[in-house]
Amino acid sequence: MQSINDIQGKSVIFDSPYFRFLYALKAPETKRQYPKRLEVFLDYLNLKGSTIEEKASQFYDFIRLDTKTFQNALLNYIVFQKGRAFTGEISESTIPNYYKPIKLFCDMNDIIINWRLVTRGIPKGRHASEDRVPTKDEMKELLDYPDRRIKPIVLTMLSSGIRLGAWDYLKWKHVIPIINDDNTDEIIAAKIIVYAGENEQYYSFITSEAYQSLNDWMIYRASYGEKIIPDCWLMRNLWKTTNMKYGSKTGLAQHPQQLKSSGIKSLIGKALFQQNVRPILEKGMKRHEFKGLHGFRKYFKTHCEPIMKPANVELLLGHDLGISKSYYKPLERDVLKDYLKASQVLMMYSETLCLDKKIQDLEEKNQNNEYIISGKLQEKDKQLKQLNEKYENDIRSIRENGNKFQQIIGRINLSKI
Repeated sequence: MQSINDIQGKSVIFDSPYFRFLYALKAPETKRQYPKRLEVFLDYLNLKGSTIEEKASQFYDFIRLDTKTFQNALLNYIVFQKGRAFTGEISESTIPNYYKPIKLFCDMNDIIINWRLVTRGIPKGRHASEDRVPTKDEMKELLDYPDRRIKPIVLTMLSSGIRLGAWDYLKWKHVIPIINDDNTDEIIAAKIIVYAGENEQYYSFITSEAYQSLNDWMIYRASYGEKIIPDCWLMRNLWKTTNMKYGSKTGLAQHPQQLKSSGIKSLIGKALFQQNVRPILEKGMKRHEFKGLHGFRKYFKTHCEPIMKPANVELLLGHDLGISKSYYKPLERDVLKDYLKASQVLMMYSETLCLDKKIQDLEEKNQNNEYIISGKLQEKDKQLKQLNEKYENDIRSIRENGNKFQQIIGRINLSKI
């Protein structure tokens, strides 16, 4: 199947109906889904062609010749999808997703039909799914999966609310640690630039716990010879870590390859299953209790909203605030201050971190006490040394005076004789 990436750089003219359709696609997920769903409809019409572009050209000619027949075919297609929803094969809320690529294709090729007539029979479905957010214990179980990339991926997504597609843009330079003003050795959070360089660019924050996991991952990569630079992809492929005679399926540490969002989706799905966090559905069940990667985003919103300002939560999620966007302009430091209120709730190991901090504080306090005691002891030693020197000087002085006294007595005795 040809995508817009396949035809970039070639001499493509706008007379191609399929190119016009691809031209309107912006988001990575839309670029992936829309062509597939358009081809489903083209195959439903039994259009011939070895590529989707050829089928799309036949589709365009077909509409131009007989708009009425196309409209009837589209209505039959919607009825077909509603039948699938009735049998439980798909959900009603999915049906509009099969209709949208067709409408976009027509809009981009100046094809006008009565869309109100078509959409009249499309069910709206549920606006919100009846799922839940994953629990902290379930996420801790997931973090135990034996792949070093799981921890930085999961902690970053849980604490920032970023979408899966954001990983296609994230580099090491897009993660900026934030230092505590009162303690330059303490990192309290990190700023993360999402969709850097795109029109949709925005910022969010991650917890100090998530930043530490990313930093540890980078240090681990560097220990095997990878040159860590600001332009390094945050997630990469695995590499051979042992001396194996016959090679390995993994690559080399010195030649990293980006782990894209599709790879991250597969990795998380595999980890959820193997850790028994989301096992195979029982017979008759169609959905898991919570969504996979999108469940992380729901986790962020659910835990932040009771603590933070709702508008700040929406900003960090990259949501459009509508008309409020023109008026609500919070300073970044104010959003950070609000975020830090929720950071303890977002951390997976906050209890351990608090205990470690208490231990560290006690150790520092004990160290300070040792310095004070050591200083006092040195002061006492100095005083004792001074007293001892004074005593020895006094004894010496007494002896000298005694000798002088004896000499005087001797002289007096001699004078009497």
